[in-house]
Amino acid sequence: MPRYKQINNERIQFTAEEETARDNEEAQFAIKKQAEIDAQTNAATKKASGKAKLKALGLDDEEIKNLGL
Repeated sequence: MPRYKQINNERIQFTAEEETARDNEEAQFAIKKQAEIDAQTNAATKKASGKAKLKALGLDDEEIKNLGL
């Protein structure tokens, strides 16, 4: 499906080079966005794991909360 750009109120179709460049930009954005999602998921997983380990050591929820976790 061709893409277009607006220049001086005129609709102009992308050239093959512009299409390729735009495809590459979109791919890089998707990679970056997925890396951010993975980092957030990893942080949440590690936090939950840490809490579980503290509970296994005998700390209760109030003690864990007071640690700032």
